[in-house]
Amino acid sequence: MSRIIAAATNLFPLWVVLAGALALLHPPWFSWFSGPLIVWGLALIMLGMGITLSIDDFRGVGRVPRAVLAGVGAQYLIMPFLGWGTATAFALPPALAAGVILVACCPGGTASNVVCYLAGANVALSVLMTMVSTFAAIVLTPVLTQWLAGTFVPVDAWGLFTSTVQVVLLPVSLGLALHHATPRVVAYVLPVAPLVSVLAIVMICASIIAQTADTLRDSGASLVASVLTLHAAGFALGHFFGRFLGFDETVRRTLSIEVGMQNSGLGAVLAQRHFADPMTALPAAISATVHSVIGSALAAWWSRHPGATAPSSPSN
Repeated sequence: MSRIIAAATNLFPLWVVLAGALALLHPPWFSWFSGPLIVWGLALIMLGMGITLSIDDFRGVGRVPRAVLAGVGAQYLIMPFLGWGTATAFALPPALAAGVILVACCPGGTASNVVCYLAGANVALSVLMTMVSTFAAIVLTPVLTQWLAGTFVPVDAWGLFTSTVQVVLLPVSLGLALHHATPRVVAYVLPVAPLVSVLAIVMICASIIAQTADTLRDSGASLVASVLTLHAAGFALGHFFGRFLGFDETVRRTLSIEVGMQNSGLGAVLAQRHFADPMTALPAAISATVHSVIGSALAAWWSRHPGATAPSSPSN
């Protein structure tokens, strides 16, 4: 059974693409998953991340500070400006431009940990980078979004902050507490947690595509091109950043994946809660599909070309 669950989890790019196509073909199949269900779906993803963490993980950051800081720094230095640049270059409508910038200002997604595993990158380092960038998002996502997207549409930075606390900090903290308070329960749930997170992000993205299917059909080409450029450049610059800092190939690949893959579910929830136009959430749904496909393609390539060091231990 565990092998079946792992195999189903590793096929997450296929589920995202398939569900998105079905949502575009027949929106009612997924449009019912909306409103509070999307918020609870993201909270479930964050809770799943939290139960995988322990106090020792935070100590791990202290053991490899340079690599972790490089990943988090690259996440918030590269992606937000890429988001603004691609939205401007492709002349997206204001609501879609704001959505691209918002998802670019989000932290790394938990799916990046799966891709790092498949790619033979540094999984332990990936988890640390995702953890730190997620906590940093509580402040940096609202601040950067207001700064960069505020030129397109009004941005409620305080609202973004409070929502990020609610759907990121609280569930992750609860998961961390459960990890230590109920270890037997966590050990029982842990094998299925990644698959549950995959199903939740699939439903969130498919729902948004279903609710905005007409717009996607009308202006999907420029939006998809913009999001594709955003993530492709993110993967490339993440790898280059690691090379510039002198990290080995395994850490470079980890940086590439962490920078290129965003927490699109968080972007979708924040967009639906704090932007008047529902179109603002659409880039997040497209983002989940695009970065999953690029990440899985890179993972397939890199798995055939091993890095310079073993992928299981963080590198400073």
